[in-house]
Amino acid sequence: MTPPGNTTTGLVFEQMVAPALKRGEYSWEKPKTPIGARPGGGRHYVDLVVNKGTGPKILVSLKWQQKSGTAEQKVPFEVISLAEALQNNPHEFGRAYLVLGGPGWTLRDFYTGGGLDKYLRGCEQVRILDMETFLARANDGAL
Repeated sequence: MTPPGNTTTGLVFEQMVAPALKRGEYSWEKPKTPIGARPGGGRHYVDLVVNKGTGPKILVSLKWQQKSGTAEQKVPFEVISLAEALQNNPHEFGRAYLVLGGPGWTLRDFYTGGGLDKYLRGCEQVRILDMETFLARANDGAL
């Protein structure tokens, strides 16, 4: 049996995002913030809850895939879970990002290119971005 991959690589990803958010003049809550329940039960945690000024907060879920693996199958359910949080808390959360980082994604272009759109109606407020695009937007204060 092959041992599982190193799951701590996502921590590096979280640490990479902080300087971009700071430069974009965002504030954020500490990682692994609970935002409610997932559809079907269980607590839902996001990596960051980002804010700028007094506007609605932005949910950010970071997924790092260093080698090919099962994270790709988890993307649709994360989008559904983020959409549910937005729908349940429309005055608190305004939008959400699912950010894909790392070289191990085989479906990155499918996900970031809107490939799930025809399957996941009602999830339009959740944007799937690659790491570089998210960091550029955060740097520019344009989340």
